[in-house]
Amino acid sequence: MNDKLKILKDINNICPDIFIRISEPLYKHTYIQTGGAADIFIQPKNIDDVQRIIQYSDENKIPFEILGYGSNVIIKDKGIRGIVINLNHLNKITIHKNEIMAESGASIIDVSRTALQFHLSGLEFACGIPGSVGGALIMNAGAYDGEISYVLKSAKVITLAGDILNLSDSDFQFGYRTSVFEKEKYKILEATFILEKSDPLLIREKMDTFRFLRKQKQPLEFPSCGSVFKRPPNQFAGKLISESGLQGMRIGGAEVSMKHAGFIVNVDHATSTDYLLLIRHIQETVNKKFDIQIDPEVKILGED
Repeated sequence: MNDKLKILKDINNICPDIFIRISEPLYKHTYIQTGGAADIFIQPKNIDDVQRIIQYSDENKIPFEILGYGSNVIIKDKGIRGIVINLNHLNKITIHKNEIMAESGASIIDVSRTALQFHLSGLEFACGIPGSVGGALIMNAGAYDGEISYVLKSAKVITLAGDILNLSDSDFQFGYRTSVFEKEKYKILEATFILEKSDPLLIREKMDTFRFLRKQKQPLEFPSCGSVFKRPPNQFAGKLISESGLQGMRIGGAEVSMKHAGFIVNVDHATSTDYLLLIRHIQETVNKKFDIQIDPEVKILGED
C-alpha cells in the first residue's frame, strides 16, 4: 500500500491521540507468535474511534480487519494489507444485577472472573478460553457443555459501512462455531450476558475443575492457536488426527501436539507458512484414511 502516510495523517485528524503504527509486526499480537506486518495498525480508545475508522475505510475503499487477542487466528507471513484495528483497549466490564456488559476487547476469562466475584453463574466454561469477548461471540465459543449462545442477551455491533446495530437473542443465529456475527461480518463492540445468582464456592469449584482439565489435556506449555479444526459430524478431529498417526508430525517449527492431536504448537520459531502446510497435510491425510473432510476452526487472515 503506497499511501500509508496519508492514511496515518487522515486517521490522526479524525481520531486525535490514537495509537497508530505503520508496518506493525503482527507476530507480536498472536498467540502462535507468527505473522507478517499490518500496513496500518490502530488501537482505538473507544467505540466512537472505531466507528470513525471503519467509516473512513468504507469511504476510501481501504480494506480492514478486526483483531482481538489473536488467540484463534493465523496471520499469513506477508501480513495484512490495509488497516488492522486492534480492540484490546475496549475492555470495560460492568455489572447490573445479574447481567454483565463487556466491551469487545475484554478478555472472556476476565468476564468469567468478574461473574465469580459477583456470585453469577453461567460463564464458568469460559474461565480458560484465551480470547476476547468479540472473538468468543463470533465463533460461539464453548467448552465443557457450555457456550456463548446459552448466556448472551444482546450485542452491539458495527457493520462494514460503519453503521451501529443493537442485536438481541432472536438475531444471533448461533450454531456450532458460527453466528450471525460471522455470517454478516458484523464487528462486535459490546456484549451483555445474562447469568444466574449462585453460591460462589460452587462457581469457583466448577472453574477450578475446568482449569485443571484444560491443563491436563491441552498443550498450554507451547504457543498455539487453540483447537485448529472444527468437529466433524459424529466425530472428533483430534481422534481422527491421532488415529492417522500424525501426532508429533512437524513441518518447520510447527508440530501436531503429542498431548492433544487437535492442537498445532509452535515448538521452534514456526512461521505461519509452516502452520498452513501442516494443516493442509493433516486434512489430506485424514481425508485419505477416513474419507472425512476436517475444516479449520482457526481464522486465517492475510496474504501468502
